[in-house]
Amino acid sequence: MNDQLKTIFIKAKLNFAVLASILVIAILGKLTNPELTNSIFLIADQLISELILLFVAITLGAFIPNFKLVVFGAIAAFIAAAVAIQAGIFTYLTLDYLFAVLIVVLGFASIANLYRHYREFSF
Repeated sequence: MNDQLKTIFIKAKLNFAVLASILVIAILGKLTNPELTNSIFLIADQLISELILLFVAITLGAFIPNFKLVVFGAIAAFIAAAVAIQAGIFTYLTLDYLFAVLIVVLGFASIANLYRHYREFSF
């Protein structure tokens, strides 16, 4: 393996872990509960047309140097919002919609952060 490729992989381990976890969630969801998985990924597909969400996700991934903060912050915001939904504070949100937002934000932030590591190298 090329040294530059090894360096990219070492720098971007968390990015690959996030993208792989989204893939694992999709596969396990299709095997266990395909209706719920289809509805979540359909919502995520519709969220991609929300450009402000994509700009925020790409900005988080590309410009925050410590990507761990982005991942843990997004997951913490998801947990806090899920607790608020269960407590009845957010009555207009559903956990399906919230999980779809998390998938879109983490996916696009990971890709943007991966690109940031990739563009440092020339092949």
